[in-house]
Amino acid sequence: MRTALILLFLLALAAIPGSIVPQRDVDPFAVGRWQDSHPTLTPIYEVLGLFSVFDSAWFSAIYILLMISLMGCVFPRLKIYWRGMRARPPKVPRNLARLPESRSFMLDADPATAIEHAGSVLRKKRYRVDVHPDGSASGERGYLREAGNLVFHFSVLVVLIGFAVASLFGYKGGVIVVSGQGFSNSLSQYDEFVPGALFGPDDLSPFNFTVDAFDVEFLQGGAQAGMPIDFSADVTYQEAPGQPERTKVLAVNHPLDLEGGSVFLVGHGYAPRVTVRDGEGNLAYEGPVVFLPQDASFASFGVIKVPDAVPEQLGFEGVFLPTYGFTMERGPFSQFPDALDPVLSILPYEGDLGMDSGEPQSVYELDKDQLDVLKKPDGSDFRLDIALGQTKQLPDGAGTITFDGVDRWVKLQVSDSPGKLIALGGVLLAIAGLLASLFIRPRRSWVRVSSRDGRTFVELAGLDRSSGGDLKDEIDELEKLLQQHADGPNREKS
Repeated sequence: MRTALILLFLLALAAIPGSIVPQRDVDPFAVGRWQDSHPTLTPIYEVLGLFSVFDSAWFSAIYILLMISLMGCVFPRLKIYWRGMRARPPKVPRNLARLPESRSFMLDADPATAIEHAGSVLRKKRYRVDVHPDGSASGERGYLREAGNLVFHFSVLVVLIGFAVASLFGYKGGVIVVSGQGFSNSLSQYDEFVPGALFGPDDLSPFNFTVDAFDVEFLQGGAQAGMPIDFSADVTYQEAPGQPERTKVLAVNHPLDLEGGSVFLVGHGYAPRVTVRDGEGNLAYEGPVVFLPQDASFASFGVIKVPDAVPEQLGFEGVFLPTYGFTMERGPFSQFPDALDPVLSILPYEGDLGMDSGEPQSVYELDKDQLDVLKKPDGSDFRLDIALGQTKQLPDGAGTITFDGVDRWVKLQVSDSPGKLIALGGVLLAIAGLLASLFIRPRRSWVRVSSRDGRTFVELAGLDRSSGGDLKDEIDELEKLLQQHADGPNREKS
């Protein structure tokens, strides 16, 4: 048991880095930003597996050792508990007056009738009773307290098994979907995907959905102004190709539950729509571009890549400001998270985007190794602040960019945890076991009767095998019930 407690403590300590350091299976973009900000620590964290704590070998080792230790706690105790369940109540001690709570009194009933009545009273109080030929009765109850302890420890094992099943056979993925666009549950559609060790892409269920609309409401005033108070997405989905279409409103804690996966709404942001024409006037790019929020005002960072532009490829890097503001100290910033006065503040680049090399690139980063920022005639960087509906000319005849509109995107988590019902069952077992161990009190009570001066002398005593409790009230109640069979109210109590 001591080993299990130590391992449980180590598991709690091991989980701390998973809540402090960004995790790849939760937010890979945050991992990338953290690595950019901490280039010295990144190699060390990679070796230690701190960007994927719960999949690391050392965390799994503690997890498995805890399961083995719990089995070593529970299963040997089952045999002991089984023997205890079958054991009869212990015989009456020689001197009942020495026990914590004892009573003695006289009855007018004969000893045989009194001891029979004592056995009946103890049984009604849910005691397991043995009546002995020497005129004594033993009673014991509270056997299920130890069962509660065993169930509680066993439930921890069940919860661990549930999590293990989920991590082996489940999956979790994330995808950003712009309002009006759709998603099919295939590996190529995910922005990030973390499968279980025994899960394959062919195991994905063939559902699909379209994000029809997204609504968000922000607080307009007060100390919490700008905080989102409600956001939801309207989706149309099919559980499989050819199945009827259905609709669902996704909200926080209200996921879309499908066969083989659940869809959770976990975030949102802006996707400004732009049109880029190259130096020859040809349409080089048109559509929404996902920008990632950087702060509570939803000032969002993003890049636009235009590989089809001629004579030089074009790239843009900058921020989207939902409600534009400007000061000499801060420069351009967002005053409010809602899109009340949206502006794109970006730097244009021309050259080679590096997309023809075949090496994978992030859609949220611009490879500037072979790019040059466009300049003003005075040699300073040519920054563009483009209001909604505006078209800006790029220098040196490089082309134009138009800010056409603003779409919203939603961050969705798609996951399947086949062991969640096992884990839920373990939690319910833990609650039941804990309640049993807290509220069931193991107690023993004894009664001895004998003849004294022509009357029946009764000795009653009890023992509470757990600390605390109301043993005095219990013995008082037993005394009262035993005296109800007396022929009259006369009694002598000591």
